[in-house]
Amino acid sequence: MRAEFGARPTTRKVDKLSCIRFGSARYSVPCRLIGTSVTVLVEDTLLRVIEPVTGQIHAEHALVAPGEVSIDDTHYDKPRADKPSRGARPRTQQEKDFLALGPTAEAFLTGAAAAGVTKLPSEIGVILDLAAAHGNDAVVVALTRAVEFGRWRAGDIRSILATHGQAPTPRPAGEPLVLTLPSVPTRSLDAYKVLSTATVADSGELS
Repeated sequence: MRAEFGARPTTRKVDKLSCIRFGSARYSVPCRLIGTSVTVLVEDTLLRVIEPVTGQIHAEHALVAPGEVSIDDTHYDKPRADKPSRGARPRTQQEKDFLALGPTAEAFLTGAAAAGVTKLPSEIGVILDLAAAHGNDAVVVALTRAVEFGRWRAGDIRSILATHGQAPTPRPAGEPLVLTLPSVPTRSLDAYKVLSTATVADSGELS
């Protein structure tokens, strides 16, 4: 694709990412324009995205090199996430049954996968057996604690259940405890001198 120069207006369609392509680069526009056609006008190093009929300026960007992207976060309804967030996608009936336990189960599943837990299907199977034995509510509580402390094994869930909800809850350290110690009289080191028996007898202190 050849580069485009000069002040000649050109038309571009806004894609699903709320961007237009120009000169092999991408430029954001307000998301309300997705699917519409806009006019692009370049003057020197400034690119303007304009409403074709009214001439209203929707966006302004400094030109970037081919392959680069110029994004204005104000063009979106909400801040863009630094990393894409993709929910868990169950592939087996076992995974569907596990995710049916709720959002905590999904957090556990994605966390375990991110931690590289091996044989994850068998771990899920054990947890489902625990749910059948202890009840879903108890297992959800155990999963919540496991997610909080980054424990991704079925054995961790079993250990949490074995505490019957009595597992300690670590808390952040508080303020340093400052104690004012009482003042005591001081004596010289001579008061602690050990006298031999002969010396004590000579001094008349030994009866």
